[in-house]
Amino acid sequence: MSYSMSRRQFVGIASGTLAATGLALAGCGSSQSSSSSDSSSGFSKSSYTVATDTTFAPFEFTDASGNFVGIDVDILAKAAELTGFKYELNSLGFDAAVAALESNQADAVIAGMSITDARKQKYDFSDPYYDSYVCMAVKAGSSISGYEDLNGKTVAAKTGTMGATCAESLAPKYGFMLTYFDDSSIMYQDVLTGNSVACFEDYPVMSYGITQGNGLQIVTEEKDDYSTPYGFAVMKGKNQDLLSAFNEGLSKMKDSGDYDAIVNKYLKG
Repeated sequence: MSYSMSRRQFVGIASGTLAATGLALAGCGSSQSSSSSDSSSGFSKSSYTVATDTTFAPFEFTDASGNFVGIDVDILAKAAELTGFKYELNSLGFDAAVAALESNQADAVIAGMSITDARKQKYDFSDPYYDSYVCMAVKAGSSISGYEDLNGKTVAAKTGTMGATCAESLAPKYGFMLTYFDDSSIMYQDVLTGNSVACFEDYPVMSYGITQGNGLQIVTEEKDDYSTPYGFAVMKGKNQDLLSAFNEGLSKMKDSGDYDAIVNKYLKG
């Protein structure tokens, strides 16, 4: 897997102590960021609201101790530490996070968000921070071994994701129906209970879930047409200071080795 290009609420502090302490924070939902200027720091806001997903391990999830953690969470915290911006992270779910951005309830999104040409029409993205692609998974031991086995059956996808786009493109050809979910873990459970025979998901997320015993197995991989990098996103033309700071922080952590350390903390090998 290549990392070269390379979604609970808390405040990111420039000192970076958040990432170091793994502080557990309560409360979910979107809140409006402060609009006051912070000219002394060079940022247009004293604190930015960043929306994310609820469960998209290993990029954002709640660990056994109740801390909200993950690759996205740690990268954002490190970028803030290195460049000095402050932020509040709101865990909303992927579709809700994007809706919050578009309604000005959030200044940015970091949620394993694939950079696509269609999305570039509405959002400005950071430099890519992770390469990903789509796979299809089934319940371990299932007789489903490929798309040809899906005719007349129901398949699960996560709303607004590249996995859903991939599934939608394949459904007419292979004759399956789609059901949508806002949360990956609930989508997986739908497959395990047999309501859906398969689900489409980003490969690193599914691969990580399988190592954690989610009861699924990968049967197909779409590395060509649905291979896309992840990026930090803002609305087009807005919050360019935040976007620039994130890019600066990302570049610094790649040069220092901190980026590799973050990724390898959650994905080894």
